[in-house]
Amino acid sequence: MKVYKCLADIKEIGETVVALGNFDGVHKGHQEVIKRTVKSAKAAGLKSAVFTFSNHPRNVIAGEQIIKDILSWEDKVSIIRSFGIDYLISVPFDSKMLNMEPEDFIMSVLVEKLNMKEAYCGFNYQFGYCAKGNAELLMKVGLRENFGIHILEPIKIDGTIVSSSLMRTLISQGRVDEMEKYLGRCYSIGGRVVTGNRIGRTIGFPTSNIILEEGMVTPANGVYVTYCLYNNFRFKGITNVGIKPTIGDNIHTIETHIFDFDYDLYGKEIRVEFLIKLRDEMKFANVKELAKQIAQDSEAAKEFHK
Repeated sequence: MKVYKCLADIKEIGETVVALGNFDGVHKGHQEVIKRTVKSAKAAGLKSAVFTFSNHPRNVIAGEQIIKDILSWEDKVSIIRSFGIDYLISVPFDSKMLNMEPEDFIMSVLVEKLNMKEAYCGFNYQFGYCAKGNAELLMKVGLRENFGIHILEPIKIDGTIVSSSLMRTLISQGRVDEMEKYLGRCYSIGGRVVTGNRIGRTIGFPTSNIILEEGMVTPANGVYVTYCLYNNFRFKGITNVGIKPTIGDNIHTIETHIFDFDYDLYGKEIRVEFLIKLRDEMKFANVKELAKQIAQDSEAAKEFHK
């Protein structure tokens, strides 16, 4: 998959079928758009492409980050690549895009730059100045300019529409056990292990710590049953998300204790998969009480892992 981060870098690409959307969570609704795009492109002998923005348009309009990221850039690229897409075009949403008339966006970006012959998008796709462009306009221009448009209805699971806003709500409320049915994968966070205060090691529960990124939506503070992925192996464990109020360092981190594991992962890349929340983060009277609770949490996590 070739990745373009700037429209100016696109000099000449083959005729394309384009998936349009934010794809900010690459949930099952997004996946359906991508899958149909790839299938249609292969059937027609064309190239498949995803067109999206590297930042959320609503943040640019608001002038501040009101919408947090569900995925890191690296994770988003990796997941989209897994569907067999030929091109990923992820460009900044800037003042030029903000003020571009919808038909100008269709013709100058999609048709001229991306060589689009066909496109897939969700029912609520919007674009152009004041978000005046919509699926109906795409179809109207498509009929005139002879390119095909396919509008997908919302994907529902157990009667609930799958959406990025739903994903953000579930994550922020700690309802990680509900995520897999909407994502088709466990909710996870990856990162490089950093040095912590090493108190966990002194009480018999050493942890591998990841600093939470400012712009990411993060799980509600609490203790979770998790897997830790390292070097293509999956290890059972338990994870605390929060600020460690008993210790009082107030740094928002993910601390994962891996069961039956005695290897320092400092500086290594790991991924934490969240299975279910056990409890909220709590402040204990002292470190001894904290250690007692961690032991109980670990037993509960081991039971869940069975």
